[in-house]
Amino acid sequence: MSNKPKPDEYAPFYAGYINLVGDEPILDILDNQKENTYSFFADIDADKADYAYGEDKWTIKEVLGHLIDAERTFAYRILAFARGQEELPGFDENAYVENADFGSRLLKDLAAEFRQVRAANMYLFRSLTPQQLVATGLANNNKISVRAILYITAGHEMHHLNIIKERYF
Repeated sequence: MSNKPKPDEYAPFYAGYINLVGDEPILDILDNQKENTYSFFADIDADKADYAYGEDKWTIKEVLGHLIDAERTFAYRILAFARGQEELPGFDENAYVENADFGSRLLKDLAAEFRQVRAANMYLFRSLTPQQLVATGLANNNKISVRAILYITAGHEMHHLNIIKERYF
């Protein structure tokens, strides 16, 4: 699974996420991210967890909560399209964060939850057959392949970690 998806496998706005992902096998990248992202968030001082770099920007806890929500959403899309479902709705990430109350949670607990969700999803990701990887469906009215969603999952995470490193510290 080291071949990146072709541009006709995803909507153009996902290219930024996919381009962040290196050339090593995607399952290795996703598995490495599990521990690296956990450690990154677990090592942040609890006093900084509720910091947002601007008005109407998410706090560090909310960014991590968003990563957890996105992880679950992307994994569901992978499952659905690999199993033959043809269409799924989009999700409003701002509404999800607004309704989640991540601020009441401990950052270390959110970090542990992220690691556990990714660990569980890795079983699904590793089980995908070559035919399932190229399966496509519509998510938010955009054609996308299972393989592209794997890369988007990794790149989306990289994108948000880059923002935290650049704007929160």
